[in-house]
Amino acid sequence: MANKNASKQSIDVEMLISGAEEIELPARTIDTVLITYTLCSIPSPNDALKEIKRVMKDDAIIIFCEHGKAPDENILKWQNRINPIWGKIAGGCNINRDIPNIINSAGLKINNLEQMYLPSTPKIVGYNYWGTASS
Repeated sequence: MANKNASKQSIDVEMLISGAEEIELPARTIDTVLITYTLCSIPSPNDALKEIKRVMKDDAIIIFCEHGKAPDENILKWQNRINPIWGKIAGGCNINRDIPNIINSAGLKINNLEQMYLPSTPKIVGYNYWGTASS
């Protein structure tokens, strides 16, 4: 479906099917990376981001939108309690990952970060982070 939709666009889009921890591209070849609701499910998000950093050009940008660790202690307590079960019923999703820390730990720099509970979403799964990062 993605290939079909990409072919209809007026911009040049190349679809690459690959695991995030081993991207089959030479170093410094990508100018933009879009990450949406992925870091919660990748088994090793730090390794994936280090690999993404490897294939990014020096002036490349990452645009991300992720859900994760809530700032409120009571919500976080419930996230930590439910996370083991949640992952089993939600495709490996982790609801308590510290997204900004994961991005920074991979040697990336967050340039812009916004965060909030999404309206009409249970707080336990609805804390979102979005912004941009670079190497």
